[in-house]
Amino acid sequence: MNTYSTIQGDSFDGISKKIYQDEAFAGDIIQANPDYANTVIFSAGVILIIPPKPAPSGADNLPPWRRR
Repeated sequence: MNTYSTIQGDSFDGISKKIYQDEAFAGDIIQANPDYANTVIFSAGVILIIPPKPAPSGADNLPPWRRR
């Protein structure tokens, strides 16, 4: 796993966009950093754990009733 040092004004979705080029993985970053789960806007210098980008499951291409 990698780490990320926040800059003033960072948010989970913004960090996800920077790292994975997609805001959709913000939840994965939150799960890896439960102590900061209630943080909306970060101050500078917070070290976060950045999990590997999840592999695409293929389920996203299915209609909602076919997922799971």
